[in-house]
Amino acid sequence: MSDSGAVEKAYEAAKERYAELGVDTNRAMKHLGEIAISLHCWQGDDVGGFEGGREVGGGGIMATGAYRGKARTPDELRGDIVKVLSLVPGRHRVSVHASYLEAGGKKVERNEIQPEHYANWIDWAREHGVGLDFNHTFFSHPKAESGFTLSSYDEGIRRFWIEHGVACRKIAAHIGKELGSACVTNLWIPDGFKDIPVDRKRSREILKDSLDEIFAEKIDKKYLLDSVESKLFGIGSESCVIGSYEFYLGYAIKNNILLCLDAGHFHPTEVISDKISSVLFYLDEILLHVSRPVRWDSDHVVILSDELRAIAEELVRGGYLERVHIGLDFFDASINRIAAWTIGVRCVLKALLIAVLEPTEKLRQMEVIGDYTSRLAMLEELKTLPFGAVWDYYCERLSVPVGDAWLKEVKDYEAKVTSQRQ
Repeated sequence: MSDSGAVEKAYEAAKERYAELGVDTNRAMKHLGEIAISLHCWQGDDVGGFEGGREVGGGGIMATGAYRGKARTPDELRGDIVKVLSLVPGRHRVSVHASYLEAGGKKVERNEIQPEHYANWIDWAREHGVGLDFNHTFFSHPKAESGFTLSSYDEGIRRFWIEHGVACRKIAAHIGKELGSACVTNLWIPDGFKDIPVDRKRSREILKDSLDEIFAEKIDKKYLLDSVESKLFGIGSESCVIGSYEFYLGYAIKNNILLCLDAGHFHPTEVISDKISSVLFYLDEILLHVSRPVRWDSDHVVILSDELRAIAEELVRGGYLERVHIGLDFFDASINRIAAWTIGVRCVLKALLIAVLEPTEKLRQMEVIGDYTSRLAMLEELKTLPFGAVWDYYCERLSVPVGDAWLKEVKDYEAKVTSQRQ
């Protein structure tokens, strides 16, 4: 347990320090409380899903490690998510992949999924007061083994996946109506060539036509927000990804849908923090998949890195928070999965807190008059300001564990719950 008096005393000192810079810490905490992070369900079961008997993998989708206690059923997974939500401050969302359907043990093909197969997710979300987001699942399936789905030359394969895409949008719209909150629904495909292709143009023409069919039905954006996600390369698509950044950027702008920027889907020298302001000149809204690439799109657990801070700073400095949907996308099976989730969410919130505690207007004025010396000096001084004291106070005020106290709760949950899973 934390020492409440010590937490409050440290906060009061931090409050004074930030006030000297014109920053209202209470306003900053209020601002942070208005931001929802979308937790990805697939961290809890290594991207397995609940279709039954299907080998996970394909398109670079693979969780490494074999830490004990992964969720085996939808109820176990939802229980684990509830535990995570109890360890992070604020009200958040949960992102569900289409492969996490519940069909009572019956085999349902992906082009035949219906809203009823996600009824338990909807009921659970309503009970716990969280919003739901949704994802098409174009991987880990026999009809994706060739490495091509929506851009396949095979009409039968392509038709199957188009029908899947249409079904996912109907399900997502139903979720949005039922919960009274727009369901952000993301489309990513693994399509691409391992070696140098001859006709990139034709593959992208096919993909565009398939997407046009999927998005043909106009659905009210108060229920459904469509998003498309690019990638630089994947395992088996090292030489050419059909759904490239440029392809989807153009498609999103032309069709007025969201573009998903995944932190791991670009060249190692590229960062998505630098792209946010550019794309939001031309798009109403975007989706972020906050992840941590290590040498490639490895989906490591999010930590409080320079890039995470840069993403948060860009969102706050640009006034973009109402136009950007923040989701997580990592899956680490080498450590306690609930701890991985918790670390990731708490780090994103810490980065956002640091950003809302910044005296942005002071920094902006320095930049406008060309006083780059003062700008650099202040940016460096800000790094050692006591944001941690504000974070601890924020957690305590919202009745979630302060400091590393959350880890004991995770260990207790592991001893009582996840370690009992065989």
